[in-house]
Amino acid sequence: MQDDLIKEIKEKMEKCLENLDKKMATVRAGRANPSSLDNVSCEYYGTMTPIKQLAIISIPEGNQLLIKPFDKSALGSIEKAILASNLGYNPTNDGETLRIIVPQLTEERRKELIKQVKVLAEDAKVAIRNIRHEGIDEVKKLELAMDDAKNIENRIQDLVNTYNKKVEEYLKQKEQELLTV
Repeated sequence: MQDDLIKEIKEKMEKCLENLDKKMATVRAGRANPSSLDNVSCEYYGTMTPIKQLAIISIPEGNQLLIKPFDKSALGSIEKAILASNLGYNPTNDGETLRIIVPQLTEERRKELIKQVKVLAEDAKVAIRNIRHEGIDEVKKLELAMDDAKNIENRIQDLVNTYNKKVEEYLKQKEQELLTV
């Protein structure tokens, strides 16, 4: 029972790290990355639809994104959504595709992105602490002996420390990536 609880908590924390990884991937670092458009949606037949469901997004060159919609009538709304997304992209419409030249990051923009990444990391740490809190509540519900309960709480805290270190390492790695010109 106790090992199952620890395993469940570890799985939740692992999912938290995966979620952080997905969110960090959307923060661009001066290179073309299709995942930077993951959170961009546009109106398509009255429904807000993610761009990645409406088009093929490829990288023809290192600093360029090419967006080829399945339905050419969606091209205009995709372009508007990208402009409104505040990613700093300026798409070029040739009637069939959108071409985005990913601009080099300015020092000011790099600092903004680092702040954004720090917020994402802090959110992940908060989620990990919430998982710890839920786990400790579960331990209290089990009505174990005081020593056993303390032992499990210590194991949960060790997991929290381990995953917080992983978040910090990931944050340092992403900051380094953003600062690299």
